[in-house]
Amino acid sequence: MGLTPMDIHNKEFERAFRGYAVEEVHEFLEQVAKDMEQLIRENLDLREQINQLNDKLKSYQQLEETMHNAILVAQQTAEEVKNNANREAELIRKEAEREAQRTLEEARYRASKIMTEHEELYKQAAIFKMRFRSFIEAQLAALEMEDWMEPKEEEEEQED
Repeated sequence: MGLTPMDIHNKEFERAFRGYAVEEVHEFLEQVAKDMEQLIRENLDLREQINQLNDKLKSYQQLEETMHNAILVAQQTAEEVKNNANREAELIRKEAEREAQRTLEEARYRASKIMTEHEELYKQAAIFKMRFRSFIEAQLAALEMEDWMEPKEEEEEQED
């Protein structure tokens, strides 16, 4: 920096014949020194404000970057949660299909077993019916024989 307010304030001019009015020059220099001093202070204040604003800007930029990263992490996490949910849903669906298939096979096995038991019972009932019919027919045949009504010889002897 060239001149300072002190340089202006302490500046002495040589006196010359028919020169400027010394008092006016001193007043002007005093005013210039004050104005320059104020401008320097304002300049320093403005530089300080610029530094503070730059610091705030940096912190906001860091905050923006942090938020951007947080959004990316949230998006990735949401995507992972969605993928995990889809995988889990697929596993549950496959397990439900396997369970349904197992239940269906078990029901078919039971139905087959019941049908086999039914057929066996039907056969046994038919056999029983056939044997009972044979027994009844034999009994009927025995009833139809006429010799059962005739007294046997032994009975006659006992009666005599």
